[in-house]
Amino acid sequence: MILLVGLGNPGEKYARNRHNVGFMAADAIVRRHSFSPPRARFQGIVCEGTLAGEKAIVLKPTTYMNESGRAVGEAMRFYKLTPADIVVFYDELDLEAGKVRMKTGGGAAGHNGIRSIAAHIGPEFRRVRIGIGHPGVKERVLGHVLGDFSKADAAWVEPMLDAMADAAPLLAEGKDATFANKVHLALNPEPEKKKTKQQDSDGE
Repeated sequence: MILLVGLGNPGEKYARNRHNVGFMAADAIVRRHSFSPPRARFQGIVCEGTLAGEKAIVLKPTTYMNESGRAVGEAMRFYKLTPADIVVFYDELDLEAGKVRMKTGGGAAGHNGIRSIAAHIGPEFRRVRIGIGHPGVKERVLGHVLGDFSKADAAWVEPMLDAMADAAPLLAEGKDATFANKVHLALNPEPEKKKTKQQDSDGE
């Protein structure tokens, strides 16, 4: 069994914030894999489904970002899971916008949601770091994180969410590196296109 946690803040006010990209990833997985309708549970919103033949729970804490660990800890204890069974999707300032990276354990790097989860269950959970880019100066960080994605951002946000949803079964199989690689290839197919154009010019 796997618990997939998307981080964000509840409410329409925050729905398109860069800080809510974890919620967006969770929603994309629920849609793509036909999970159950949402219901309130574990101080959050829960949907249930199956990924790669494994039972999967998607949880969006509704405690606000800084208290995300309360919901995650409650769900983990209920299902008798370990941190290795938990994958958290969240925004990462220090990654270029549109980049997706996997890691297990480590520090919070200033992310209050990750800090809260580590405080409740320890740091050794799996993490999908979703790059939102850095505004360049510290003074602009808060406005950037809590600002909405622009219309232009949709050009990379939507394909990225689709790619993560498509690859989600690999997380249930414990193939984190393969998941990250598949997402990367889905978002960076240029070399294949160039090859195809060369073949076309050769008269194929």
